[in-house]
Amino acid sequence: MSQTLTTSTAATLALALGAALTLAAAPAQAQNADQNMDKEKCFGVAMKGKNDCAAGAGTTCAGTSKMDHQGNSWSFVPKGSCEKTLSKTSPTGYGQLAAFKEKKA
Repeated sequence: MSQTLTTSTAATLALALGAALTLAAAPAQAQNADQNMDKEKCFGVAMKGKNDCAAGAGTTCAGTSKMDHQGNSWSFVPKGSCEKTLSKTSPTGYGQLAAFKEKKA
């Protein structure tokens, strides 16, 4: 009987620990979501290996851009500032709200 009690107690403790960790992470996730509401994805402004995400085929995500101002990688910037941020490869010379094909320098 003590074997069953020990197994049951261990399972209960594991579930309680899992629930506590989940609840502890929720405020941090909510804070990150709130911070990102004041930002927008801006394509073509990240430096090589400094993008926040989306760096095209053959890459995984953050930090994988292969060149400065890569047209299919983005970084978060303050809302409203993307199209005012310089980009050496953009057709307009500024960041874009969507991926683009880089112009030749």
